[in-house]
This record gives sequence, structure tokens and C-alpha cells, in this order.
Amino acid sequence: MESKLSDRVVLVTGASGGIGGELVRAFAMEGARVAAHYNEHGDTVHALANELGSACVPVSADLTREDDVERMFAEIETGLGPVEILIANAGFWPTAHVPLHEMSLEQWNDTLAVNLTSVFLSARAFFRGIARHQVADPAAVLIGSTAGIFGESGHADYAAAKAGAIYGLARTLKNEICLLAPRGRVNVVCPGWTLTAKKLQSGLDPAALQRAKQTIALRKIGRTHDMAMAVVYLASSHLSGHVSGQILTVSGGMEGRVLYRPEEIDPAAT
Repeated sequence: MESKLSDRVVLVTGASGGIGGELVRAFAMEGARVAAHYNEHGDTVHALANELGSACVPVSADLTREDDVERMFAEIETGLGPVEILIANAGFWPTAHVPLHEMSLEQWNDTLAVNLTSVFLSARAFFRGIARHQVADPAAVLIGSTAGIFGESGHADYAAAKAGAIYGLARTLKNEICLLAPRGRVNVVCPGWTLTAKKLQSGLDPAALQRAKQTIALRKIGRTHDMAMAVVYLASSHLSGHVSGQILTVSGGMEGRVLYRPEEIDPAAT
């Protein structure tokens, strides 16, 4: 189905990650002009730009620094034009399992800065551009996580940051964007377990995959393509023009509870 995203200026933050890179490819395939953001791992994004050609322009910024965010948006406006669609994908999941009673304030603050403050600063710059350039049909898609819906033991900082973005922030922004552009929309995609190239390269724990699939109605793990298609749908006003303030959970029907016994899971199916 035609998305009518051709020539729209799209900013994808966190484009060096598995989901982020797939998002850039998906929007480029739709004919959009994509600013692919990175803070670290710039080589990955520049390789992506070489792959996609003029449809992808790498941009760098530390999204926790307001001066860096403002500079990045100014560079995008100069090179591509005003940002019309924001995909706030950048984030970081701390790998260490740290119960709340053992968590340092430094870790808590760092995780909220990367996963929540960065979204605030990106959205603020995006909204300022909408007002300054009178963008007629803007859209934002915030990338959350099922951790923000169900919680995640040992990761209270990450779960709290994602919940703040997908509930309080997104549902406020879907009202405020309409004060700047009457047809502006803000939605959320919450990925569940997702297989990325990095996870495949680092090796998968069969026992962990087994436990995960016991909580998923479809009994399989998501792919980056699954996430990208959901985001493209919500970014397109042609496909989802009357959808705003919604949380689309792309998790195979995960409910945050065990649905199947171990023997009901096929170990060979990912």
C-alpha cells in the first residue's frame, strides 16, 4: 500500500542500532529523505549512507545536550529542510541486572537522561521547527518498550524512563502538536523481544529464548522488520491519519506472564 512518504524529511534517532538501521532503510524505501542520527558508532551509520545513497544523510549529536540537539536540527534544516517526521528511537538498555535497592543514583540519572531526556529535547526541537516553518502535516513516533508497560525486574530505571515517554510524554504531546499543526500526530511503538544482528552475533541464550517465548502468544521473537513496518504505518498520514496518542505494542501478543509450558515451545523456532 502506498504510504505517500516520498520526499518527506524524516529524522531517525539512534540509527546505528539494529532497529534504527532498519527504520532508516524502510523510510528510504518509501522515498523519504532520511537524516540518520548517531552519537557513537558513526561508522555503522556512514556505511548505511553509502548503501542507501542520497536518501540517507548521517547526522551526529549527543541527545542529552540541548545545544547539540539544536545544532543537529539546524544542520538538518540547512541540508534537507525542516524535519517533518520525528522517529525518537535512540535509547540504551543497561545490560547489568541491578535491583532497585542496589542501584546508584548515577545509574538512575544516566538511564533517564539517555531514554527520556533525549526524547524531550528531540521533541522540543521538532516542535519548535514545526512552529517556525509551519510544517503542515507533522508526525512523531516514539519508540518505547514493553518494559515500560509491564515493568522489568532489575531494570527499574529503564522501565521508568520508557513508561514516562510512552504514557505521560506522548499523550501530552499528541495534544500539544495540534496547537502548532491541526493535523499533527504523535504515537508510540513498543517493541517486545526483538532479534537484531548484534544479538545474533553475540550469541543467543537458548534458555532465555525459551522463557521469552513462553510469554508470547505467537511463540516467536520479533524481527527489526516487524518494528519498522509498524513505525512506517504510524508515520504516514495517508495510512494512519486519524490515529494519534496510541501505543502500538509489537510483541507477538506478549502479556507479561507465562502463556505456555516449556514443552509447548519449539526450541528450533525463533
